[in-house]
Amino acid sequence: MVRLTAADGYTATRSYSVASPPDDSQDIEITVERLEDGEVSSYLHEVVVPGDELEVRGPIGGWFVWRGDTPALLVGGGSGIVPLMAMLRLARRSGRSDLVRLVASVRSPVELYYAEELPGPETTVVFTREAPPSWDRPPGRLGEEDLRRVLAPGATAYVCGSSGFADHVTGLLARLEFPDEHIRVERFGPTS
Repeated sequence: MVRLTAADGYTATRSYSVASPPDDSQDIEITVERLEDGEVSSYLHEVVVPGDELEVRGPIGGWFVWRGDTPALLVGGGSGIVPLMAMLRLARRSGRSDLVRLVASVRSPVELYYAEELPGPETTVVFTREAPPSWDRPPGRLGEEDLRRVLAPGATAYVCGSSGFADHVTGLLARLEFPDEHIRVERFGPTS
């Protein structure tokens, strides 16, 4: 949770996921989508500079942790890729990217978070509405076959996205007979 307090005492609080892998530093990275009318996102994009201090607390609510030493299937929808990126970064940094498979579901190439950093042998991108011309999979909703290709024995699935996306993915995993006890879900909804 990031809370901003104006000089007149007005406060605004928003929830963000950590995008940086765990390490010994005091720094954390969050990814903030700038919303046109977003009072917090606009402030974070246009006013805050490196070195500024922000009021942060948490984690609060439901979250999951991957320690980097077991097989993991990471499935994110839209901005749901943010906490999964922390896991992918940890796997790459520790030389254990063989343990992870990340599936990112996104509407179009311009909406793909971490577009420059994401590509690799452990990642799959599913475009749901518009795909690049040379893409080998036509646009469409994430399906069973997309997940079947990346399932690893003994993996834990980490699913992050909107409630509808999370429900869809957990349904796909159930149809693939993925064990319920190996599914972790972080869902989010609109802010008020």
